Amino acid sequence: MKRFFLLSLLSMMLLAVRPQDPWKIQASVTPGMEYYGITVANGMLGIVSSPEPLKVKDVVLAGAYDLYGRGRVSNFLRSFNLLNMTMDIDGKRVDAQSVSHMTQELDMRKAGFTSSFDVGDKASVTCTYYSLRQLPYTVLMDVSITAKKDITLGAASVMEAPDALKDVQNYYNEIDRPHVVISLLTSTAKSPTGKLLMCASNTFLFSEEHGSEPRVIHEMWDNNMHLMKFGKKIRKGETYRFSIAGSSITSAHHNDPLNEAERLTIYAKLEGRDRLLMFHQKAWDALWQSDITIEGDAQAQQDVHSMLYHLYSFVREGTALSPSPMGLSGLGYNGHVFWDTELWMYPAVLVMHPELARSMIEYRFERLEAAKRNAFSKGFKGAMFPWESAETGVEETPVWALSGPFEHHITADVAIAAWNYYCVTQDQQWLREKGWPILSATADFWSSRVERNGPGHFDIKNVVAADEWAENVDNNAFTNAAAKANLQYATAAAKILGLVPDPDWMLVSNNIPILKMDNGVTREHAAYAGEGIKQADVNLLAYPLHEITDPQQILKDLEYYGQRVPNEGTPAMTQAVFTTLYARLGKADKAYDWFKDAYIPNLNPPFRVVAETKGGTNPYFATGAGGILQSVIMGFGGIEITPGGIIQVRSKLPSNWKRLVIKGVGVEKKTFSVN
Repeated sequence: MKRFFLLSLLSMMLLAVRPQDPWKIQASVTPGMEYYGITVANGMLGIVSSPEPLKVKDVVLAGAYDLYGRGRVSNFLRSFNLLNMTMDIDGKRVDAQSVSHMTQELDMRKAGFTSSFDVGDKASVTCTYYSLRQLPYTVLMDVSITAKKDITLGAASVMEAPDALKDVQNYYNEIDRPHVVISLLTSTAKSPTGKLLMCASNTFLFSEEHGSEPRVIHEMWDNNMHLMKFGKKIRKGETYRFSIAGSSITSAHHNDPLNEAERLTIYAKLEGRDRLLMFHQKAWDALWQSDITIEGDAQAQQDVHSMLYHLYSFVREGTALSPSPMGLSGLGYNGHVFWDTELWMYPAVLVMHPELARSMIEYRFERLEAAKRNAFSKGFKGAMFPWESAETGVEETPVWALSGPFEHHITADVAIAAWNYYCVTQDQQWLREKGWPILSATADFWSSRVERNGPGHFDIKNVVAADEWAENVDNNAFTNAAAKANLQYATAAAKILGLVPDPDWMLVSNNIPILKMDNGVTREHAAYAGEGIKQADVNLLAYPLHEITDPQQILKDLEYYGQRVPNEGTPAMTQAVFTTLYARLGKADKAYDWFKDAYIPNLNPPFRVVAETKGGTNPYFATGAGGILQSVIMGFGGIEITPGGIIQVRSKLPSNWKRLVIKGVGVEKKTFSVN
């Protein structure tokens, strides 16, 4: 643990930027600095920050996939970058070399990202953008320029197509009405195979009264880029403000994306800046009614808010979409959906906002038929969910990764998520219509998947374990225990609904083995002999599966496998499991050591964005954020999901935490606290 403290201290010295503010992460930005962008998103459209003034790095749209790039599988697509700008002051281009005193700030409460800088002795500029929570496909950017002397401003909105897109078409329209003129900068392109039509449109929102706003000019630079621009004289001491509203949508989301992109942009224009921001803030205020407060550890408070903010940003109510390990922060893991959703992100979201979690499980329900076809092709009954899923629900794992054909625990993970949704909401109609079809079909899968070798030996052979360094092993602890839980929950659901469960489900569950070693420690799989582990596996049997409930056995397994977690190469949620279990055993300071080790060595500058592994460079790792939030909510907070609803079990806080308050929990929005 000594190394953990040294890593923690070093990381905090390098990365901490005004940690006292629980809601704002601020940083100074200089040319050439190490920089990992942070994301503003609304559950559909993600915008990733750039160190360049008036630029954004990426725009990522949920649900837009095409076959290109690595692995011969569906990949997330970059959308049109509809917020990039150019600015000239007195004819000179504003860029990273011409600005000074540049600071950037993420306001998590308002879900807005602000860059501020000086342009020599001529002007100060502030630029804030939002992915509007109330409008899933729409973004807004606010720009204000304060003149230090009389200046001439030239500003342009630039629409540029990502390299992977083809057949780019650019349009410019002006809609002139007595009360408004709307200038529309619009682009369309086809995805790499031509499967999707990608569309984006934006417009200026001026602060002047109609009739006195600047004249907008359109320029076509090449097939992949065009822009609209205006000029304005600003007198010394004056502050001039304008905004850009834009929308991005594809044929995966709408049958007529070109016209819809322009309609959405027109809608935003005529709503106006103030109303757009008012409704955006109301939506985020509602999300933050479910919040976590930590007294006594200002940096942990800021970090936990960041994790909660990112999960809220990556999920949206009323969809059938589910986040990938990197959410909407980029193209990591091709935008595919793994167990990262159901086991790691979903429980925290479910407890804090069941309506958001419903979208995540709806994603699986809508792909249940694809899971049934997957089971059929492997010679099994029921439904077998793919290890990597994208738009259609077929297996999307690249063929070189053995997890595709063999990491079968994902099927149980989906079933457990469905059961937990019922437990938290007690919604029997949902259970009957959507939960039961998932639970029964996945239970049928496990009944056909086991090999029946006598009482106590209904073996599950030849799987990739939850610890993915263990490939093609027999009787993996987590796979077996998750299958048992799936079968038990399907049986319980049948009884709640007044149905007759298949008696074979409990016969199978009662005969799936959980192996032990000679020293009494739960064995990870039949051939396990003390190797290092990539991910928590055995320890998940205590939480969340509750297969192991004896505190002495839980501690024995913790102490054994805790010594087998290497110092590098493990994803952030591995240590989070140890945090949760030690907290529940009352060993809070031991839990806190694991809590810090789960993410502090994974932080990247300047906004403390979480990477997958220590020293990793692939943020934002929403999976790890979900695991760490579980360690706070279910570990230190003692929140427990039971068949009767949410309860609180005994737990203990670290010695430096004075109080933990978790508010807005479940459908009843309860408050739980630990002192």
